[in-house]
Amino acid sequence: MAKLILTHEVTGLGEPGDVVEVKDGYARNFLIPRSLATPWTKGAEKDVTAIRRARKAREIATLDEAKALADSIAAKPVTVSAKAGPGGRLFGAVTTAEIASAVAAEGGKAVDKRKIEIGQPIKSTGDYTVSIRLHPEVSAKINVKVVAG
Repeated sequence: MAKLILTHEVTGLGEPGDVVEVKDGYARNFLIPRSLATPWTKGAEKDVTAIRRARKAREIATLDEAKALADSIAAKPVTVSAKAGPGGRLFGAVTTAEIASAVAAEGGKAVDKRKIEIGQPIKSTGDYTVSIRLHPEVSAKINVKVVAG
């Protein structure tokens, strides 16, 4: 087992700054090459506190604040413009970064693109429902309307 410090959020494993133990192959072949984690050392404990401090600054502070933000985000639909062909089929797919910038443009609070979960890739125009994890206990469902632009 390898002991690692997560530098980015890994679904099902932990948040940035968490110290986790995973199998050697998972660490060597997936987490470390993608810069999602660094090997744990005694000197790296300072990095853990810095990562946690930065995470605290970005996180939504309280559960009530997260619920209020979820209600305000879910209240208004978000429109994303993308290049599309004649049948409404997109050239590429709508990314989480595009959805995050559209939420911010609609007047909502800036949302981290890594917190947005798209079930299936959005590859055609139409209406979709996307989930945003705002807090460990709160997630918001928003309506995303994809239009040809």
